[in-house]
Amino acid sequence: MAVKTNVNKNGNQYYRITRTIGHKADGKPIKKEFYGTSKSDAEGKANEYMSKLKNGLVNNFEYAIVADLMRTWLFDFLHNSSKIKPSTFQRYEGIYRNYIKDSKIAGIKMHLITPIHIQSFYNDLSKEGCSYCKINTLNTILKVFFNWCIDNGYILKNPCLKVNIKGNKSDVIKNEFKTVEILTEEEIKTIKKYIAGSKYELLILLDIATGLRQGELLALDWDNIDLEKKQLKVEKSVKEVYVYDDENTKHIETIFQTPKTLTSFRTVAIPETLIEKLKETKNKQGLLFYDEENKPLKAKNVSYQWDKILKKCNIPHKKFHSIRHTYASMLLKNGVDIQTVAELMGHSAISITQIYLHSSTSQKQKAVNKLDNLFKT
Repeated sequence: MAVKTNVNKNGNQYYRITRTIGHKADGKPIKKEFYGTSKSDAEGKANEYMSKLKNGLVNNFEYAIVADLMRTWLFDFLHNSSKIKPSTFQRYEGIYRNYIKDSKIAGIKMHLITPIHIQSFYNDLSKEGCSYCKINTLNTILKVFFNWCIDNGYILKNPCLKVNIKGNKSDVIKNEFKTVEILTEEEIKTIKKYIAGSKYELLILLDIATGLRQGELLALDWDNIDLEKKQLKVEKSVKEVYVYDDENTKHIETIFQTPKTLTSFRTVAIPETLIEKLKETKNKQGLLFYDEENKPLKAKNVSYQWDKILKKCNIPHKKFHSIRHTYASMLLKNGVDIQTVAELMGHSAISITQIYLHSSTSQKQKAVNKLDNLFKT
C-alpha cells in the first residue's frame, strides 16, 4: 500500500504539517513545521512537541526573538501574578511598549543577543535625548527579564550586566535637588488660614504633620489611627492604575496595594493639635478621606484642589508632594537626627533623606563660627 506524502525535501518524500507554537508581538502566529514518513507520523511528532512545549520541557530557541519573548514574559507569566504589583506591571508594560516592541533589538533572536547589541541600543537612545535615568530604568527591567530567560534556558548570560549608560548618576541626584520644593512657614500659615473649616483642612494638615506620601495618606482608614497613643500606622497605599484584561485591552482601577518599600511600613506620631481635630470627626469608621460614593479620593482631584488653594493664597505653584518635602526639611531644621527622619519618612536609605536637608545661610554661618576658637591667638 502506497504511503501518502505531500512534500519533497532533499530528494526524499515526507508528510508535512504545520502547527502554531506561539504569537509575535504584533499578534501574528509563529508557525513550526513537522515532518514524518506519513500523516500519522508527522502528527505524532507535532503532538509530542506541543505537549512538551505546554509543560515547559522544550524552548523555541530557533524562533524566540527579544520582543516576542518579552511579551510572553509580561502577559503569560507576570500578568495578574501575586508577585508583582499592578502599578509595577504597568511600568514594565510601558517600557516594553515604548522602548522594546518596535526597537532595533526587538527582532534579534534571543540566543544571539549580546552586550554589544544592548550597548548600541542604549547609545542610540542617549543620542536621541533619552536621559540617564530613563535608560537606567530600562536597563533594570531588562536585567529582570533576561534573568528570567536564563532561568528558562534561552540564554546563558545576562547581556545587560556589562554595559555602560551614558551620563552620570550625579545628574539624577542634582535633578532631585532641583525638584525639592519647600513651603515656608509663612506659606503654611496662609494655607492653614484659608482652608480652615473646609473639606480639605484635615487632609492637608495631617499631611503637613506626618509627611505621608499622597497614596499613603488617601489609603488611611480609622483602623490605622490610634488616638490614645497619638500615632498612625502606614500599612497600605492607594493608586489609580491601568489593569490589563489582556495585551490589547485595559481599564483604570483604583487599587489598594502595599507601600513603596518594606521600610514604608511604619508608625508615625501625630501632633497633639491634630489629635484633637481627629477626635472632632463624627464618623470614625472606614476611610478618613472619601468621595460621595465612599471611595478613596482620587489623587488627581486632590492635586487639582491643592493647586486652587495655592492660587487663592497667592503662593507660587508647588506640587502636593512639596508637603512631604516640607515635613522632612522642618524636622531636620529643628534638630531631629537624620536617622529618625528617615524612619518617619519610610526611606530605604539615609542618602534619600539627605535630599531634604536644607539649612539656611545663617544656620551654616552659626555652625562654622563654632570653629572660631581654632583660629584665635
